[in-house]
Amino acid sequence: MISSLGADFDGPAAYQITVRGTIAPEWADRLESMTIKPLLRDDGAVFTVLTGELTDQAALSGVLNTLYDLRLPIIAVDKLPATNH
Repeated sequence: MISSLGADFDGPAAYQITVRGTIAPEWADRLESMTIKPLLRDDGAVFTVLTGELTDQAALSGVLNTLYDLRLPIIAVDKLPATNH
């Protein structure tokens, strides 16, 4: 049922996005203030993990478009489980 799927994506949600390459911390503002964490694998491959809460799907799309503009291959986009504070 397609209509029930929208309820999961129409509000704020936390995401973790992994890209191949490096993102400078100065890009945090352009990336919806997501946390930028570099990741160096044992084989020397460099990745960046972005983590943070986005207001809606439009914000997620904006982040993904910025990563595309930076020519960074997107490895994974994961919606994180909701946490109750």
